[in-house]
Amino acid sequence: MLALAMLSVLALPLWHKVDGLTHQELTLTAFGFTAKGLQLPGTIGPVWVIGLLAAASAAVAFYEIFQFRSRGKQLLLGSINLLLITGTLGAFFYFSNKGEQLLNLKLQGQFLAGFYLPTLALLLNLLANRFIRRDEQLVRSADRLR
Repeated sequence: MLALAMLSVLALPLWHKVDGLTHQELTLTAFGFTAKGLQLPGTIGPVWVIGLLAAASAAVAFYEIFQFRSRGKQLLLGSINLLLITGTLGAFFYFSNKGEQLLNLKLQGQFLAGFYLPTLALLLNLLANRFIRRDEQLVRSADRLR
């Protein structure tokens, strides 16, 4: 589920802002801004970092699933994934703030469905790490009984 949530970030729009008076629109996706009726400056920055972090997080999650024989490695990969998801959320906030400055400062932009998926992925990652840790404790307690 975590990997699917992060892959969905790549396909869904993350943030959108519309100016009703000038009919200008600005949408943030994982790979860049799309503008309608607005000329974008070249100083926005590398928005593709959002897509890179989301794709890396999905890849780590897929790899983590198949490391079931080494729970220590799974916990390490879960920690790495925590950092990647947090970086994705940080990049969202940074670039949505940049987008707010590009179009009518008095209007607020809206976070769309793609924005909330990393929060779900973060929760799923924390739950996975918790249950991996619990499984490791169960195996250690069974080894003590032998």
